[in-house]
Amino acid sequence: MKKIFTSFEEAVAEIKDAMTLMVGGFGLVGIPENLIKALRDKNVKDLTVISNNCGVDDWGLGLLLNNKQIKKMVSSYVGENKEFERQVLSGELEVQLTPQGSLAEKIRAGGAGIPAFYTPAGVGTPIAEGRETREFNGKEYLLEEALTADFSLIKAWKADKLGNVIYRKTAQNFNPIMAAAGKVTIVEVEEIVEVGELDPDAIHTPSIYVQGLIVGEHEKRIERLTVKSK
Repeated sequence: MKKIFTSFEEAVAEIKDAMTLMVGGFGLVGIPENLIKALRDKNVKDLTVISNNCGVDDWGLGLLLNNKQIKKMVSSYVGENKEFERQVLSGELEVQLTPQGSLAEKIRAGGAGIPAFYTPAGVGTPIAEGRETREFNGKEYLLEEALTADFSLIKAWKADKLGNVIYRKTAQNFNPIMAAAGKVTIVEVEEIVEVGELDPDAIHTPSIYVQGLIVGEHEKRIERLTVKSK
């Protein structure tokens, strides 16, 4: 059986200053919102955070950003977060922007134990300046190194007590690959069921990648609400 935490404070207790974290989600979809709030309350500093983006100004990773807890972001875009933009332009926040597909593959490779790979994405752009490239079959490719983290903080739908995990719909986004790439993976779920209740063919992340589980209630905010006008 995996460790099942009784509080979010307990779940993040081993996360220390200057650690590297992977945080699942895309926009506000599939983010471990309660684990993020627990990190804000813990007030750890100088974090390097690997995530597709940094939430919005008042939710998700934006909470840590506003609290000046993040030293460096490894992301694919700034998104709708004005504070993210402000801190980047003022030099308060270091940002490593990476093409989204390359970011996903860097994380997947880290989880698979692959140290690096070549990709055509970024060749001929500022991203490739000063970095190793190599030609294959007459085409130039850029070397990208894999990513891993001290902790991966993941949001899922269901898990069993062994730590087998199922995500729901688009909440799969970055969560499955990040779950494999963290030295310690903590999964925030909506429900924990008994062993045998989940269909083995439906499992997205097997228990071998999971070190801890916690159940939480979720607001599931919408990043930008668009409604049809009459």
